[in-house]
Amino acid sequence: MPMDIIKDRVAELNDFKKITVVKRDGSKSSFYAYKIDFVLHKLTDDTEMINQIEESLYTELSGKQEVKSAVIAEMIVNILKSLEQHDLAQEYTLFYENEVKSFERAINPEARLQKLFDKNSSVVHENANKDSRVFNTQRDLEAGAVSRAIGLKMLPKVVAQAHLRGDIHWHDLDYSPVTPETNCCLIDFDEMLTNGFKIGNAWVSSPKSIQTATAQMSQIIANVASLQYGGCSANRVDQLLAPYAQLNYDKHLVDAKKWIAEDKRDAFAKEKTIKDIYDAMQALEYEINTLYSSQGQTPFTTVNFGLGTNWIEREIQTAILKVRIKGLGKEHRTAIFPKLVYTIKRGLNLDVTDPNYDIKQLALECSTKRMYPDLLMYDKIVELTGSFKTPMGCRSFLQGWKNDDGVEVNSGRMNLGVVTVNLPRVAIESKGKKDLFWDIFEEKMTICYQALEYRIARTKEAEPENAPLLYMYGAFGKRLKATDSVDEVFKNSRATVSLGYIGIYETCTLFYGDDWEHKQEARDFAEEVVKRMYEYCKDWEKQSGYHYSLYSTPAESLTDTFAQADLKKFGKIQDITDKEYYTNSFHYDVRKKPSPFEKLTFEEVFPKYAAGGFIHYCEYPSLQNNPKALESVWDWAYDHVGYLGTNTAIDQCFKCGFTGDFKPTAKGFVCPSCGNHDPKTCDVVKRTCGYLGNPQQRPMVHGRHVEISSREKHMNGEMIKNAATHERAKQSDAQRMAGK
Repeated sequence: MPMDIIKDRVAELNDFKKITVVKRDGSKSSFYAYKIDFVLHKLTDDTEMINQIEESLYTELSGKQEVKSAVIAEMIVNILKSLEQHDLAQEYTLFYENEVKSFERAINPEARLQKLFDKNSSVVHENANKDSRVFNTQRDLEAGAVSRAIGLKMLPKVVAQAHLRGDIHWHDLDYSPVTPETNCCLIDFDEMLTNGFKIGNAWVSSPKSIQTATAQMSQIIANVASLQYGGCSANRVDQLLAPYAQLNYDKHLVDAKKWIAEDKRDAFAKEKTIKDIYDAMQALEYEINTLYSSQGQTPFTTVNFGLGTNWIEREIQTAILKVRIKGLGKEHRTAIFPKLVYTIKRGLNLDVTDPNYDIKQLALECSTKRMYPDLLMYDKIVELTGSFKTPMGCRSFLQGWKNDDGVEVNSGRMNLGVVTVNLPRVAIESKGKKDLFWDIFEEKMTICYQALEYRIARTKEAEPENAPLLYMYGAFGKRLKATDSVDEVFKNSRATVSLGYIGIYETCTLFYGDDWEHKQEARDFAEEVVKRMYEYCKDWEKQSGYHYSLYSTPAESLTDTFAQADLKKFGKIQDITDKEYYTNSFHYDVRKKPSPFEKLTFEEVFPKYAAGGFIHYCEYPSLQNNPKALESVWDWAYDHVGYLGTNTAIDQCFKCGFTGDFKPTAKGFVCPSCGNHDPKTCDVVKRTCGYLGNPQQRPMVHGRHVEISSREKHMNGEMIKNAATHERAKQSDAQRMAGK
């Protein structure tokens, strides 16, 4: 069989891929010819000999429907011997023996524990929300090293090996699969506060004031954060808490009837209630920032608000923003948590004539001073995800879902975990050949599916009593009995499980060059990659009855992990591995300077496929004296993107009084005015990925630090000074859409 015909068949997913390969652990997969080619090229540069070996192998495999991987290896060894290549045959055998030894070393926790004790930055700074200097975090990191080793043994071997090679990433291996925990959730606070709940030995009754309600929320958040490994969110918190603030008002009105003149009673009760609301929201902010979960970190909490319309709901929104603007402590530092997410809705707060437009102005002020709130564009979120809701934690969105009674349900649902594919590696290994890219891509999708299937199966092994607050006392929206299956809150697509991806920029750079964002063919290819992953998710959901969602991985440390693995494996590749980080999901190259409108226009095509998790952000200089410039971007973005973050210069030096952007250096971020970098006397806040981080207090991994340092501003003082620029951008976009 001529070699060119064989290669054409391989590239076109030929008949050889119909062969089922039974691996040493009993798992099965299709036969992927490119993997044989990769191994042989590692052993020899003799292309003619490789062609001979492959031609002989394919001849022997022709007509077979199933074959063991050990038999394929034996065939190759025998072919090498028949070609008098005895040394090469021995090298081929040793290659696989070394693979086995490498795996055995990787599942031994001692190496990671040693890195931890040596304070290796890739281990101690893996999560920017963890302070590795404190005992409880150190205990968590130590336990996590052991859990990773056990988890790798538990995973299907093909999944574990792919994770160790850097082909895919099984997220949160230090918690799952050793414990069958869930990832992130949208807590059903309404159910819990209404009906009461139990934590430990205490039954907690429904609160009778907003102060008690927020105190209970903080206790729920702390407990939920310790029973799962991802973030938790409160949806529509202004509407959630309004009934409890109403109880405050009613009580104050009763008191007013005793002591206040009739015409002043309502004003008195309102004034007292407004004070109660502010105090309650301030207490919630401080309580969340002083909590530690069992994982040794501040609970990753997201609070959504903005849709309320009555005076109490408006006061709750106002208090949330004013508390955040004020800052924490005597130095008024920027709070990292809770992540604030403000909802903009046409007819409510978007335009100057809308009833809550004044609160939008306060949100603008807050964003220019504290970066948060991020924005949810109501109509676009409904369009993209099927219903309105806040993300779980950073960016994980639930799809619209109705129960058996046809009632839409959002709160009380959860995500079961994420597995991310290393797209840049697929591109690098394809050597610029599209057919080979899709061949490798298909194989990685197969492994991801195996991994996600295992995530679901393992999580279903939990029992309600393992996490009573989640399963038995309402956090997950249902109150299961101890004997019930936890699958009751997972099945029929109620929960999500996510396929993640990283590095669309690097993937397309390999095929089209580093300026590919301006080439339509390249943009079409980028969209096709994301679309195909989405289609895999839809197929998997049909097969299983569980909702597989495509998730644009935030890649806090993975941006470093994958890049370093590929730098080691392939060396420096310009604009790909030489940067020492990979670009988050579908984001525009951070080193370039498109306008906010250009950046968002480029990115807006992707979330319709990756509705399981996404966020957009733009980089700005200080905007505290120009909030209207930011508003022009917000207003334009309303009909384009669903979830938007503001990255602006808000670093503070308490020694010299500087406010703005600290300078990135090898020793961290330093004040450009006086050189200060002491976390005790400065406050440096950067967007880590979907959330904020303080790299001076809790340093980040190397790749993330480089990525943040490489970010260029998408707006400068001359670019947007008034609404005219906004209008020009709208006209430009209209012309672009008309051109399509």
